[in-house]
Amino acid sequence: MIEQLSGFPDNVIALSGTGRITRDDYVATVIPAVDAALKRNKEIRLYYEIGPEFESFDPTAAWEDFKVGMEHISRWQRVAVVTDVDWIKHTMQIFSFLMPGDMRVFPTADTDEARSWIARP
Repeated sequence: MIEQLSGFPDNVIALSGTGRITRDDYVATVIPAVDAALKRNKEIRLYYEIGPEFESFDPTAAWEDFKVGMEHISRWQRVAVVTDVDWIKHTMQIFSFLMPGDMRVFPTADTDEARSWIARP
């Protein structure tokens, strides 16, 4: 399940992933949030928390994630992923070269630092 988080600047899409993340989560939550943010902002940022309640990432969700990222590749200014899930940390680090903007992975202990970094002008 993916939920949108509040309390972030207008150009930041802030999400929390828990349990099993599926394609339906992207269709219902992520894609509309990205589309709305892109209508209001030239460049956008993504803040994504994947906490200890995370169980799995469905392959169809991974495909949707890739499509959303690549479709708007030139408009991603900054991405912060907050997680202690090793395979997600490593995957993000491996593919960070594809991102034109800044991308950082933070451990969950550094959530406050990640939130500050993503919101910083």
